[in-house]
Formats: sequence, C-alpha cells, structure tokens
Amino acid sequence: MNFWKDKKNKLVNPDLFSTFAENLAKKIADEGSKNCNKRSQIRKFYDEVLNFSARMGKKDPVEFEKMLPYIKMLNAKAAYAKGRGLISDSFKDFLTTSLQQIQDQDDFEVFAGLFEAFMGYYRLYRLSE
Repeated sequence: MNFWKDKKNKLVNPDLFSTFAENLAKKIADEGSKNCNKRSQIRKFYDEVLNFSARMGKKDPVEFEKMLPYIKMLNAKAAYAKGRGLISDSFKDFLTTSLQQIQDQDDFEVFAGLFEAFMGYYRLYRLSE
C-alpha cells in the first residue's frame, strides 16, 4: 500500500480510498470473530485519528511535529490490542504500514481519508455485533 501516486505533486493513489479500502475492510471483517475486530474496537482507533486531526487544525508544521510521536504511538496501542486478541494481524499491519508512511501533515490527511473510507466499507462487511 502506498498513499501517493506522486507525492511531489500531491497526487493520491487513485485506488486508495476505493478499491484498496474496500478490499482491506472485507479482509479484516472476514478475520473478525465475536471478540476480534469488533466495530467498536476498530472505531476506537479511528476516533483517535479524528481527535488528532481536530487538534492539529490548520496546516502548522510545528504543531504536526509535536503531535507526530503521539500519532505513531497508535502502533503501541495496536500491539496491546493485538496481544489481548481484540484486533487481527491484518488490522495491526494496516496501522503499522500506514503510520510508517506518515512524515508530514499531508501524509496524515491521506491516512485519515483512507481510514474514513475503510470505516465505511467495514460497516458494510461487519454487519453483526
């Protein structure tokens, strides 16, 4: 998974929010069980991303630099959730791979958009809880 088709020109991978997000949501939904990959658990991670986005507000490189370590701490939170059997390897890998790509606020905004698209598809594929 790569966020960008051409980062220099700020061209997002055209399939990221559609095909990729849908395939990922289906895979993670299929891996779910009664206690693993529950929508409420996945939503906790998404809510944190939304919280970071709201706290950053306008494009401010200094504010982003202050937030980046806390954004990357989602890796540790995912490891903890995985250790408790609350999320699958695929969801943890999605977060890890995505967080590795975040170097600036543009990257974070693409990640937030991808997570939003993923959540929409995830709701479709994870109907029961």
